[in-house]
Amino acid sequence: MIRESAMAGRALAAAAILTLWAAPVRADVACARDVLVANSMQRQAIDQLEQADGDDANRCRVWRRHVETMRRVASVYGRCLSGAERGEKLNEVQTSEKDFSGLIKTRCRGL
Repeated sequence: MIRESAMAGRALAAAAILTLWAAPVRADVACARDVLVANSMQRQAIDQLEQADGDDANRCRVWRRHVETMRRVASVYGRCLSGAERGEKLNEVQTSEKDFSGLIKTRCRGL
């Protein structure tokens, strides 16, 4: 009886360890996917900026979309990256978001 109880205890401990170990692995996989999507969103936003033409209303729409995209991308980078890469990527998207927010404030009033 004691042996069975000890074995059951070990099995529960092993299951707990596997559960704790698997959670970060799932998070790493999710972050890897999220960073790929964020990189793609960032490239698309830059492409849209480069193609933005026409009247101010159209440009303002593209700029607003760009600002929102940079905020989403920054959220992913802040959550999923670390070290120098995190700092560089966050600085890049946050600077872009601030620059275009400034343009929106000065050039998109009423549009």
